[in-house]
Amino acid sequence: MRGLMPGDQPIIRPSLDEDVAAIADIYGYHVRHGLASFEEEPPPVEEIARRRGEIVARGLPYLVAERGGRVIGYCYAGPFRPRTGYRFTLEDSIYIDAAETGRGIGRALLQPVLASCAKLGYRQMIAVIGGRETVASIRLHEALGFSHIGIMEAVGFKFGRWVDIVLMQRALAPGAAIAPE
Repeated sequence: MRGLMPGDQPIIRPSLDEDVAAIADIYGYHVRHGLASFEEEPPPVEEIARRRGEIVARGLPYLVAERGGRVIGYCYAGPFRPRTGYRFTLEDSIYIDAAETGRGIGRALLQPVLASCAKLGYRQMIAVIGGRETVASIRLHEALGFSHIGIMEAVGFKFGRWVDIVLMQRALAPGAAIAPE
């Protein structure tokens, strides 16, 4: 990991409507070239705006990393599953500009998302990581206290091959120690 130099720290802030085009570009790259998303065609900017709007309307964190006025990554937490019994569990998503990976930006984004979700009263965060070989994402989640909870083999098909997903989990705040209010 190259790491961030002192003057190189990105600004981490809530995303804005005007960030959506940059978010769509970053996500589109990962759709076309990576396994972080099992989408095979990048959605249009309007769809990214709609998805972001749903997260923000729920009061959940949707942060961007910005350097020099340019969005270089983003991270958000969304519902894990739609059934009400899952209402205290979230899933994180992190996407970093391809030219900025390996510099600690994912950690700089995910840490405040985790803290915000804990303050909001959520109890568990799930990471669904596409591809066993997505080592950087797996290591990031391990470094922030996530535990491996399983591998779902060959559940995705992308780039002409079967792809596994790695499942990781981290308790937020008191986790399951006490019932939610």
